[in-house]
Amino acid sequence: MRSRDIVTEFVKASASQGIDQECVEVAHTADGGRAVRDSKDRDGGTQFHASAAWAAFVDGVKAGAFEAL
Repeated sequence: MRSRDIVTEFVKASASQGIDQECVEVAHTADGGRAVRDSKDRDGGTQFHASAAWAAFVDGVKAGAFEAL
């Protein structure tokens, strides 16, 4: 199994629920990282993030680092 193999189903982010919302889906990869794609353009490409990078992103979200000013 390769590190970027997707090992779970993609799940739409809870903040992406609704008709006119930007839709992001996330799945786990074999190396513990995450795969991210646009649910409205699934063939448009998938981004892969290492486990440590994903953890730092989640910590930043929880800390409010990405909130609009």
